[in-house]
Amino acid sequence: MPQCYQSIVIAAPIEEVWATVKNFHDFSWATGVIDSCEAVGGIGGTEIGAKRILNDVFHETLLECNEASHRIRYSIDDGPSPVSAQEVKNYVGTLQLRPITLSNATFVEWLSDWDSQNEDARDFCHQIYVALLRALANRLEKS
Repeated sequence: MPQCYQSIVIAAPIEEVWATVKNFHDFSWATGVIDSCEAVGGIGGTEIGAKRILNDVFHETLLECNEASHRIRYSIDDGPSPVSAQEVKNYVGTLQLRPITLSNATFVEWLSDWDSQNEDARDFCHQIYVALLRALANRLEKS
C-alpha cells in the first residue's frame, strides 16, 4: 500500500491553525496551490460527507472532521493521473494537528495511503503536500 507523509512546525497556536484548515470547503489559505474549491451539494464544510472539487479536477469527500483531535480525514474519489479512479483505490488523506506546548506552535502532519500498482502517485502527492504545508505556514506565520 503506497503512502505519503509530510510534516511541518507552524509558529502559531493550534486553535489558529485549526480555525484555518477545518472547513473542507475553504482553501483561501492556499493561494497559488489551490486555485478553486467548489463545494458540491448542500453539506457544510465541517460535516461528514461534504464534497468538493479542487482545481476543477480533484473530487474529494470529507470522512472525518474531529474538533477535539484536530484531525481531518478525506478521500480522493477521482482526479487527474496518477490519482484517477482508474489508477488509485481507497485513497484516504489525513491532516493531523498537534500542539507544541512549550512554544505555543503547532505540529502539522499530512499523510495518505491508497491501493495502487503505480508508484507515481507518491511523488505527485508529495509535491502537493509540501506546497500546501508551506502555504499554510506562510499564511499563519505572517499574522
